[in-house]
Amino acid sequence: MTEATAPFDVLIVGAGHGGAQAAIALRQRKVDGTIALLGDEPELPYERPPLSKDYLAGDKPFERILIRPAAFWADRAITLLPGRTVVAVDPAAHCVTTADGATIGYRSLIWATGGAPRRLSCAGHDLRGVHGVRTRADVDRMIAELPSVSRVVVVGGGYIGLEAAAVLTRLGKQVTVLEAAPRVLARVAGEPLSAFYEAEHRAHGVDLRTGVTVTAIEGRDGAATGVRLGDGTVVPGEMVVVGIGIVPAVAPLFAAGAEGGNGVTVDAFCRSSLPDVFAIGDCAAHANGFADGAVIRVESVQNANDQATTVARLLSGEAAPYDAVPWFWSNQYDLKLQTVGLSTGYDATVVRGDPATRSFSVVYLRDGAVIALDCVNATRDYVQGRALVVARAVVDPALLADAAVPLKEMLAA
Repeated sequence: MTEATAPFDVLIVGAGHGGAQAAIALRQRKVDGTIALLGDEPELPYERPPLSKDYLAGDKPFERILIRPAAFWADRAITLLPGRTVVAVDPAAHCVTTADGATIGYRSLIWATGGAPRRLSCAGHDLRGVHGVRTRADVDRMIAELPSVSRVVVVGGGYIGLEAAAVLTRLGKQVTVLEAAPRVLARVAGEPLSAFYEAEHRAHGVDLRTGVTVTAIEGRDGAATGVRLGDGTVVPGEMVVVGIGIVPAVAPLFAAGAEGGNGVTVDAFCRSSLPDVFAIGDCAAHANGFADGAVIRVESVQNANDQATTVARLLSGEAAPYDAVPWFWSNQYDLKLQTVGLSTGYDATVVRGDPATRSFSVVYLRDGAVIALDCVNATRDYVQGRALVVARAVVDPALLADAAVPLKEMLAA
């Protein structure tokens, strides 16, 4: 595609949720300038959460996970630049350079690149059959291999790993999950939720092992055959799915002098330290009020979309700082987990309802105040609990534990 002779008014690098929403929100707010949406994949912008769930399972074709159809972007004069990777940013000249040597100018740059799956560093990490789960191409490769796979080893007991394990089990595969921490979901949830999901996966036939380390991927003829553990045990598997987090894709911004560490540091309006350069979504580190002001990255569709809207508001002349309540979700088997707030730093938990019924919530407290809820098949708690999180409500734990009392009544009390 031939580049425009003049700089784009807004160049968005990264065509995932954050980048797509930034373009959409700019047009919704009547920003009339030229907008380009550049992504390193050849596809139209699409939703990523279904990749490890509905798309992998074959329940949704790719067309059903598109964020918008092709005509949408054309109708709104949003230029799509697919299959491009930005390798350098020149903040003084207000331009980027792509891997194919093209130079693209901008007046405002929105960096929405997310991150790349963190890879194993052990021997055999690059064998055929070892997969991350981040892009359509990643999952298409998995789908193509599945007919010849009977055993799958999932490395990582976070949401991506557990979601993939649930789908692969449903597809008839023998699945082993390996987690280095003493429990699954240790980074994002409390012990009651971890124990519940461990029991659920084991009940569905998953061989789930915690407190184990991976030392090598075993292989033969260039293909994975199993995973070697720290104690010398080899877990057989023709496919290895690695879900151990992401590495923010921010190297060009850092090379250009942007401040940051674990992601690009941005202010309340998602501005980086570089002039006219914004960062949003998984790659942006910001001071979050729901984490007591700690500078963190929030890896969620909610965060990407809300930060995109924050930038669009600023560029349209109606600035409002980012102050959105974090929320997340995960679907595993017939369980719908909905989370509101950030449980980081909790000092107490209250289980609301009976996990044995497969419908309950875990309420997280810090210094007596409600900071987050994990709600399993408990949508009413999720909806009503949001107000408790926003208010930092202090509620008697015994009252919180009484599932017969609606959460909305506790805010009034």
